[in-house]
Amino acid sequence: MSAAKILFICLLVGFGWFESMVVAQLKPPVLKSPVDFQPETIDSQVIIGYGIAIGDVDGDGRPDILLADKKQFVWYRNPDWRRFVIAENLTERDNVCIAARDIDGDGKVEIAVGGQWNPGDTEDSGAVFYLLPGPDRKERWTSIRLHHEPVVHRMRWVKLSNKKFGLVVAPLHGRGNKKGNGAGVRLLVYKMINGAENPWEIEEIDSEYHVTHNFDIAKTRDGVDTEDIFYLGKEGAKQISFRDGQWRSETLSGVQGGGEIRFGRDVTGASFLTTIEPFHGTSLVLYETKMSAETKPLPYAQRTVLDAKFNQGHAVAVGDFLGNGQRQIVAGWRAPNEDGKFGIKIYFPESGNVLERRWNSFFVDENKMACEDLRVADLNADGRLDIVASGRSTHNLIIYWNRPSE
Repeated sequence: MSAAKILFICLLVGFGWFESMVVAQLKPPVLKSPVDFQPETIDSQVIIGYGIAIGDVDGDGRPDILLADKKQFVWYRNPDWRRFVIAENLTERDNVCIAARDIDGDGKVEIAVGGQWNPGDTEDSGAVFYLLPGPDRKERWTSIRLHHEPVVHRMRWVKLSNKKFGLVVAPLHGRGNKKGNGAGVRLLVYKMINGAENPWEIEEIDSEYHVTHNFDIAKTRDGVDTEDIFYLGKEGAKQISFRDGQWRSETLSGVQGGGEIRFGRDVTGASFLTTIEPFHGTSLVLYETKMSAETKPLPYAQRTVLDAKFNQGHAVAVGDFLGNGQRQIVAGWRAPNEDGKFGIKIYFPESGNVLERRWNSFFVDENKMACEDLRVADLNADGRLDIVASGRSTHNLIIYWNRPSE
């Protein structure tokens, strides 16, 4: 080979290397997930998967998974994930929600459920039951029908004073409400006074909003066991507290209306909220404390849109999934967006600075989970938060095991 040809080849190789270096500098780096979430499908025949709860059903010290499906309420035993039916066909129409928590301190959850789901009927729909177990919790439970409001939609147990609990129940619409007009939604708390089979005390907490979708329960004050309710509707958000035997409500003026809401704290202890907006919305939003010109803190006044590409956003949770002590958010949506994608993503600050406004994200599940609901818990006691999600059109229930990246 001539010297001229050798020189020509060297120039080509050198140019190619130079070009590749330039392109590498121009292209943004491909984000590698800081952790590996390994999916395990524990049910591939879910019909809708309206709601998930996590708690110890059988008292073995391990958190189990509970699911409100179309016609059945079921639980999956940790760690073999065998499926047991708690109750089925309680109402003519669909089930819609489930609440599970140990409220009597025996190490096993108590369960309440909601059904007769028909959002178009604001007069006669809705049902609330307390489920009473027999000696063997793997067998069917006895249902006790409680008072209900039309369009019962979400429920959770809340800790009140003196180690007592109440069941908070939120309908979607007010009684007789037409397209958001008319009576307000009655947010109710149910109190078991003299055993499950005797009449429960029912108390109205709020009735100002006309269309609501979800709420969160959170402990907000150190040294105090009582929990607060973060309540979200189309018209805005409230923080509702139980203080000295009374319910007190504070409108969160900086928070816009939406469908999902969760409370969290960062590494400094500062509280934040995350929402999905609007109702069945497109945007994941973060609310943080903002300092005013007088350096007065304004809770939840700093609004940051983390993602605006959801389609029917329907699930959100907060936690330290990466194990770095920082705040992170996991959220899911159930219909293809403008890019043809649906699933679950985790959002996290780009740097370790808790005041850093730049956020990044990565998919936990891309196009295999049409996320209807999700919950987070350490299911295998390895110190890492796992994710459990149910899929509407994908008809699945998946555990995403949180593993360190190799």
